[in-house]
Amino acid sequence: MVELDRTKKLRGSADRDLVALGIATAAIILFVATGGRVLPAAINAVFAGGAAPDALLVNALLLNVVLIIFGWRRYRELKVEINDRRTAEELARELSETDPLTGCLNRRSMARITNELRGEARAKGLAVVYCMIDLDNFKQINDMNGHTAGDSALVELARRIDCVLPNEASLARIGGDEFAFVMVFDPNQTERVDDLAIRLYEAMATPFVLEQVTVDATLSMGLASDHSKHGFDPKLHSSDVLMQRADIAMYQAKKEGKNRYFWFEPSMESELRFRNELEMGIRSGLHKGEFVPYYEQQVDVESGELVGFEMLARWISPSFGSINPEIFIPIAEEIGVIAELSDRLIESALDDAGDWDEAITLSINISPVQLRDPWFAQKLLKMLVKHNFPPHRLEIEITESCLHDNVDMVRGIITSLRNQGVQISLDDFGTGYSSLEQLRSLPFDRLKIDRSFVSELSSPEAKSPIVDAIVYLGRGLDLPMTVEGIEDEAILGQLKQMGKLKGQGYLYGRPESGAEVRKRLAANGKLAAAGEGRKGPQRSTDSGEAQALSQRVS
Repeated sequence: MVELDRTKKLRGSADRDLVALGIATAAIILFVATGGRVLPAAINAVFAGGAAPDALLVNALLLNVVLIIFGWRRYRELKVEINDRRTAEELARELSETDPLTGCLNRRSMARITNELRGEARAKGLAVVYCMIDLDNFKQINDMNGHTAGDSALVELARRIDCVLPNEASLARIGGDEFAFVMVFDPNQTERVDDLAIRLYEAMATPFVLEQVTVDATLSMGLASDHSKHGFDPKLHSSDVLMQRADIAMYQAKKEGKNRYFWFEPSMESELRFRNELEMGIRSGLHKGEFVPYYEQQVDVESGELVGFEMLARWISPSFGSINPEIFIPIAEEIGVIAELSDRLIESALDDAGDWDEAITLSINISPVQLRDPWFAQKLLKMLVKHNFPPHRLEIEITESCLHDNVDMVRGIITSLRNQGVQISLDDFGTGYSSLEQLRSLPFDRLKIDRSFVSELSSPEAKSPIVDAIVYLGRGLDLPMTVEGIEDEAILGQLKQMGKLKGQGYLYGRPESGAEVRKRLAANGKLAAAGEGRKGPQRSTDSGEAQALSQRVS
């Protein structure tokens, strides 16, 4: 619409210019005609005393002079207007094709240049490589140092990339912290592209010295070519497909730990498509109630008595079947729905556990993402009040990785929950990076030994110095311990020799749904008030505790 309006204006201006030119031309013709009669008569009247020229012709001559002056001025103005218009159009074209911050090309011009380059390369039997570049952790640079520092980092990044690229390569800023370059190369010498990628990483080795701060920055890159070992790819009918493949390869680099590059492979596209389907399935499944809690038994190792359950997340999808939590939990964290998913599972678990015998505890794993929420403790305590669940029966399991995001906030959350009676367990102890100082200073109630250490006890003669050391450490700190991964009698036999422990594993049974657990407990007389549920008389003490908690939370 804008281009159409501009065209109409140009046409109108051109029509007016043609009219002015016609008037000026006619005026000149009339000036010559009338001047040929008026000027001789005027000279004769002045010098020879002859008759004065015809007044009508004199007026016509003067009018012609005015019209000629008007035409000449309009011609001069037209030249200035044309020059200004050309300058403005050149500036508009430049702005439409370049990024104003870095001076690189933009996404729009990159697509055009890539298509043109592919045509030229194909005619010469050469190939085109498209590279997507993403600055790792750019959001952190912005958040910690401000957007001005972030802009300076992008300018410096563009400068360093441009210094490494060959002259024939075209560099563009695609958007945000994403850049791309495209260039022609010999398909029989792909190692030259790899060498170029390595030089780009070498260029990033020096920290970015910005106005008020120095930051370290790394890149994740994805490469895609319109040529493979089978020849030119017929599916690459446009630059958009090439860009998409490079983007997929860059995503793979991000997934594999960042600060690296990958060439596109067809399997990446299939994996990404499956991941996108999982993302949509997770969002849809949340609203359809497809995520349900399952429960793994926790047993006193010495007596074999059931003392609690650990809640485990399960996704029962009509489309995908039963999905392993190790697959959907990281995705839920990345797409920002882990808090909602966990809250729903906790609500269901508290509802289920409310009917269990009051001596049976409920353990719940907490995501590192949830511990970034300063209101997490208050939200959890409100759930306990809502479900009339006594805090001392709840145990929160926190992994060591949570301690490194924001140890002060984690300490505050732990303290708030413990003050209300909730038990806090350090999960997967020994697999992370927690120091003894953190273990001493943070108020944990229990240590949980990871199954990877316990598996070393799978034969009667086997020994696990790590398990022995953790048990000894727990005894010294006066912390009860839970052992994961009890898979057979050999492991159980060795653990019994280590004193009082709480254990869980497939030796005691597979995780069960809430209905299956209720049936098990009913058969063993371990439901609250012999099955009367949460309103039974035996829960009066717990109800009083919950009421006191409600007053404190309010």
